[in-house]
Amino acid sequence: MTEHLGESLEHDLATWKMPGARQEAAPLRPDTPADEPVAEGDEYAAALAAAPAPAASDEEPEVTAVSPVPDDVDLGAVLEAILMIAEEPLSEEFLSSVLERPRSQVREQLGRLSAEYTGDGRGFDLRRQAGGWRFYTRADYAQYVERFVTDGASARLTKAALETLAVVAYRQPVTRGRISAIRGVNCDGVMRTLVARGLVEECGTDPDSTATLYRTTTLFLEKIGLDTVAQLPELAPFLPDDVTDIEEDEQR
Repeated sequence: MTEHLGESLEHDLATWKMPGARQEAAPLRPDTPADEPVAEGDEYAAALAAAPAPAASDEEPEVTAVSPVPDDVDLGAVLEAILMIAEEPLSEEFLSSVLERPRSQVREQLGRLSAEYTGDGRGFDLRRQAGGWRFYTRADYAQYVERFVTDGASARLTKAALETLAVVAYRQPVTRGRISAIRGVNCDGVMRTLVARGLVEECGTDPDSTATLYRTTTLFLEKIGLDTVAQLPELAPFLPDDVTDIEEDEQR
């Protein structure tokens, strides 16, 4: 009995391997068990089993080309459908490329729709602002829309925020340090508010000081009803006579 145990122990020691070696030598276990036979009445499984396997092919799948808007389709109605769900103004170039219609034709149709809404006295208006076209509430009914949106809560900017926004609008791109120097107070908190409201955004860094530069956004143009910042009113008539001397002193 002892001799038999000794021989068995010697055999086990001779054939013993490290756990890692045993795992590598063992056949890999499948991740999932073998498929069960299709249950009687399982139409979905039976259809999958009966379907032929797709043929392997190196060719890329054919992409169906998007056809332009046919001539017999009302272009104005198509533009209305697109602009109805637009979250930002859409340019004439973009609409022309999407619909594959001449830009002049798209521009003419947009102007016609805008005039039609104004002539009918609609509560909404189609205007070109911030470089594109979008539906807006007509100004005559803005007070009622504001009452609905705010529900009595005030959403107006503070005087400090308006002053800071004006500095960014006229001096952009501009750094926070420059804004604070112009206003005479620290503007970090106000700038965070303007950025959070989407009226101001970062636009790179100053090459000299590496400070972050800021500019106004498309939403800013929408809110004040302008197409570009070049349409901002001139400040010269509202500035004091010695403002030039003040700026020259700051640059020295």
